[in-house]
Amino acid sequence: MRSITTLLIANRGEIAARVIRTARQMDIATVAVYSDADRDAPYVSQADAAVHLPGTAPADTYLRADSILAAARRTGADAVHPGYGFLSENAHFARECAAAGIVFVGPSPTAIAAMGSKIEAKRIMADAGVPVLPGATVEHESDGDPERLRAVAAEIGFPILVKAAFGGGGRGMRIVREQSELAEAVRSARREAASAFGDGTVFLEKFVEAPRHIEVQIFGDRFGTVVHLGERECSIQRRYQKIIEESPSTAVDAELRAELGRAAIAAGKALSYEGAGTVEFVMAPDGSFYFLEVNTRLQVEHPVTELVTGIDLVRAQLLVAAGAPLPEQLLTATPRGHAVEVRLYAEDVAAGFVPVSGTLTTLEFPELPGIRVDAGYGSGSRVSTFYDPMLAKVIGYGPDRDAACAVLARALRETRVHGVTTNRDLLIGILREPEFRSGAIDTGYLDRHDPATLAAGAGDADTTTATHALVAALAAQAARRAGATILPGLPSGFRTLPSAGQTMSFTHGDRTLRVEYRFERTGPTARVDDWQPENLTLLTTTADLVDAVVDGVRRRYRVTADGTTWFVDSALGSTELNEVQRFPDPSRIQEAGSLLAPMPGTVVRIEVTEGQPVSAGDPILVLEAMKMEHTVRAPATGVVVRIPISLAAQVDSGQLLAVVQDGGQS
Repeated sequence: MRSITTLLIANRGEIAARVIRTARQMDIATVAVYSDADRDAPYVSQADAAVHLPGTAPADTYLRADSILAAARRTGADAVHPGYGFLSENAHFARECAAAGIVFVGPSPTAIAAMGSKIEAKRIMADAGVPVLPGATVEHESDGDPERLRAVAAEIGFPILVKAAFGGGGRGMRIVREQSELAEAVRSARREAASAFGDGTVFLEKFVEAPRHIEVQIFGDRFGTVVHLGERECSIQRRYQKIIEESPSTAVDAELRAELGRAAIAAGKALSYEGAGTVEFVMAPDGSFYFLEVNTRLQVEHPVTELVTGIDLVRAQLLVAAGAPLPEQLLTATPRGHAVEVRLYAEDVAAGFVPVSGTLTTLEFPELPGIRVDAGYGSGSRVSTFYDPMLAKVIGYGPDRDAACAVLARALRETRVHGVTTNRDLLIGILREPEFRSGAIDTGYLDRHDPATLAAGAGDADTTTATHALVAALAAQAARRAGATILPGLPSGFRTLPSAGQTMSFTHGDRTLRVEYRFERTGPTARVDDWQPENLTLLTTTADLVDAVVDGVRRRYRVTADGTTWFVDSALGSTELNEVQRFPDPSRIQEAGSLLAPMPGTVVRIEVTEGQPVSAGDPILVLEAMKMEHTVRAPATGVVVRIPISLAAQVDSGQLLAVVQDGGQS
């Protein structure tokens, strides 16, 4: 057995921090690598040493095998942990590590290469007796000939899933239900796959209706032992990407678990698998299951398996990579309890899960029993457009599923996250929704449940927003008085005689709220638009905390200001408010019909020309952000009067892309 003394983590964000945590416990020195964009990321300072990778784009930094190996040699690292994504499933990189005498913490290059092509993977699994779905490959442009696609579709049967042969994460994936849609779906998927993975090969296979996404954690060693550690349910997805995972699955009983485990172990043995891996299956409502792929790495959702088994999978990875047999704990693992993980993303749910960037003014998680947080960012961190927008994974554990969901929902509600839009409210809504809590879920869950409605949650949203607007106004006046040089302790607007109140306005989404308040000897009074609290008592009012009794209920409201943006957190929820300036900058006022970039990205296609008539919903242009295409559509029928950007232009969030006006007004 070869001991590992210095470990380089060839990754970033939360997985880098996760690996560092275990390596430190094992007294293994750690080396981080970081791009320009990650210079101040938390994981960099957590490592014992760090090496800069010049640039920002993944292709210039974390995907540069030569740069990673140079960093390993410079720091004396004798092992590399690839995490997930980037080079984690790159057989060439694994070979280069071996050639350099560096331990690659993962399976053999042969196993990685075999599973790197989903087409070859299906062939190997079929030979091993693992159930697979029928399909066909589109490797070259000529393979997408409409006549061939028609013949293939007739053999497979609709609906058909078009999927990238290399890579994952939902990129290069389309569901096709009619023949007329197939050719364009294949072309679009090939473009996206080529951009994301460098290879436009896609394959077609039968799409299982109302399926569950079930995966099995496997672990192997170089002595031929392969075990499974139970299944994970990963059916709650958006854009084919997982957002909630749990273990065990509510749809898997002991008998089915044994069948899944046997199939997963057969897959592992067919690959002479070493280390941690995941065998993914699609499962039909009748319990029949079919092979999807083998992820030859640690999964994002590995913490749920760790919590129910009590096994540190990263520790086991490092031991096996050093040449040890599987630890006894893996051979005798007995899952207990239930764990649920959510992925907290920087994204705008209402806009269609559009990724967002910006600076996290605040990112604070509560400390609750049964809660684990694996975070890649902290307060003050910058969320860039270059990498996956996941901020953190929050995992809840309990003796049963209800307990795990309950503590997780509470932890998310108490999480303070400001500065970027996130999917936090959607996650809370799902965790509290009756169908989800009953376990009746599949990959179509978010098709049946409107994400915006789930994110809105229960209760009176209008009253919550009004209350928080009032609190923000009161905190703002407290901040002004604290900075005053004359009578700083006196509330603004105070008079010995009745007088006109103070006003402040905010926007929240499409709504504008006008707050009026006045301080009198008998106490404060306030109104927000048409809502007026019957009674208002202020116990504490500072720039960051308001302790108040509103309509007979006392609550504490935490307030954070970032320029003209105000964030209010309380037991009612969280609200972001933008202060309306009394004298706005005229240059910031956009002309009617302006289409603004919903996110930073690159213009990859412009579908219209100036002067062209368009109908509501017509595509205007396509942006690529975080390796995915996002179509910007006409909001109404009109004429394209201006396109101020060009093809391949890099645009920022909020930048003007086009102007569409009724009748060609200018």
